[in-house]
Amino acid sequence: MATLLREVRALHTGTRPWCAGAVLLAGRGPAIAVEEASGWAVRYARYDEAAGGPVELSAEDRVPMHANTPFDLASLTKLFTAVAVVQQLERGTLELDAPVSAYLPDFTAAAEHGLTVRQLLTHTSGLRPELPLYDLPGAAARLSALRHEAPVHAPGTTHVYSDLNMLLLQQLLERRTGRGLDKLVYEGITRPLGMTATGFGPCPGAAATEDQRRPWAKVDRGMIRGEVHDENAWALGGVAGHAGLFSTARDLAVICRTLLAGGAYGTARILGPDYAELMLTAPGLGFNVDQPWFMGELAGRGAAGHTGFTGTSLVLDPATDTFLVLLANTVHPRRRAADSKPRARAATWLARAVV
Repeated sequence: MATLLREVRALHTGTRPWCAGAVLLAGRGPAIAVEEASGWAVRYARYDEAAGGPVELSAEDRVPMHANTPFDLASLTKLFTAVAVVQQLERGTLELDAPVSAYLPDFTAAAEHGLTVRQLLTHTSGLRPELPLYDLPGAAARLSALRHEAPVHAPGTTHVYSDLNMLLLQQLLERRTGRGLDKLVYEGITRPLGMTATGFGPCPGAAATEDQRRPWAKVDRGMIRGEVHDENAWALGGVAGHAGLFSTARDLAVICRTLLAGGAYGTARILGPDYAELMLTAPGLGFNVDQPWFMGELAGRGAAGHTGFTGTSLVLDPATDTFLVLLANTVHPRRRAADSKPRARAATWLARAVV
């Protein structure tokens, strides 16, 4: 594990660090084996486009990273949306292979092309990766765009990772239950599990993300800290099926442990064992399974996990009852080409440690 800790400390050093700071947590069974915070939750004042680099804060103005620093989870939010959907499957409120039109008849494109709940959960609906809702004027126009968005591939024929899948599932959940997604996540997941540091923003004290300005970003918002980074989630008010949650490594360890233990944590149960297993079994419901590009050597034996654009990730390995949470602010102060090699290296070191 000493090598794993050195890897974490190296993430924020050098002339082109991977991130401003990071928190890594690894565990096996009910035990946390490694918990390490390194670097800075807030390191930069802004991005200097003319100079082509970040502007550092003074030493006294920087905010150090701590083990309990909250992060913008970005697409890790999708996992919570997926759990909320599977809870409704277990209760019989939804059916996995039912057409979306059975629950959202006014979503005409989904009805016309026969999209199903399973296709949305497994990213096989054929919908394109994203839709620029942030450019549309108001909630009514954004909802109309979702209703009329047709797939670009034949549903069920190919895997295309898409935020739109989770936005449709959010609409489906809210229509079916009469409650907002934030309430469903709180009442069905975070409250029973005691995940008091997890919730939709704003989240004061979170690690900073991006100096969000055009041309590299899609909107002009300046340096973001404590508000959702994703432009569509921001335009939708901060609560979205694909992004918007904030959490800590310790809280994410709880959801990892819950799913590895068949849906239960302590005296709380949020899913039955069969449904928890269904989420983690290939191709996964909401989860990716056996993806070496970010799972390293944990892939290939049924490991499941997910990444987030802001630099977040988690991996669960049912074969060894281990889990890895790596939270980093890689888009601080500006987004760049994705690089998951550090995630894969951390997962590989964990795989070798448990062997």
